[in-house]
Amino acid sequence: MKRFSTMFKTELKLSLRGLDMVIFALAMPLVITVILGILFGNKPAFEGADYTFMEQSFGAVSSIAICAAGMMGLPLVVSDYRNKKILKRFKVTPINPSLILLVQVAVNMFYALISLLLVYSAAAIFFGYQMKGSWLHFIGAYFLVILSMYSLGMMVGGIAPNTKTVNLVCNVLYFPMLIFSGTTLPYEIMPTALQKASDVLPLTQGIKLLKAASLGLPVNSIAIPIIIMIAIAVICISISIRFFRWE
Repeated sequence: MKRFSTMFKTELKLSLRGLDMVIFALAMPLVITVILGILFGNKPAFEGADYTFMEQSFGAVSSIAICAAGMMGLPLVVSDYRNKKILKRFKVTPINPSLILLVQVAVNMFYALISLLLVYSAAAIFFGYQMKGSWLHFIGAYFLVILSMYSLGMMVGGIAPNTKTVNLVCNVLYFPMLIFSGTTLPYEIMPTALQKASDVLPLTQGIKLLKAASLGLPVNSIAIPIIIMIAIAVICISISIRFFRWE
């Protein structure tokens, strides 16, 4: 526990100095919330809807920090440490791959939770947002999405041979998910063909889960996203630890 605590404090300080996560995980979701609130505010999400655009988009916007941390923050840090031979030095210490990855998950989870608090505060204070569903269900869904997305980042950062490869893979995963999974462009207004294509993105399933939890939709509508999220987490975590590259 002491090793974890020491590494967590050090990694958090280094992350704050870099400012990348402050910008992409904290500032960007907050700015998008304000913009969406100003443009659409309390208008119905679509004709005949019994919930507003803000109520519909809250879950999606709150997942932006998860996407940024899981696809950019976590894997790039691990890869950078490998490139700088820091992981090679860790290899001769009692520190194992599980601890290294767990610390990075904890640091990025810190940003995700702070981002959720900021997005909710802005939506509630300035645009009158209220959770229609259960907060308990939403938090459970939020942690499941974190687990799934971060496991994907753990796998990329843990097994990619070099920083160039990690950058390429992360960009290929990050930007399509940011644009087409429903975080910025609402899933419901996409053409049917684009919706079907977006369904293969793991974050799309996560956003469906968050929307269902925040809007209090029936449980049967979230069964498939839950199964997919758990499957991705189990597979990616297993691969990231089993094939972790020290150098």
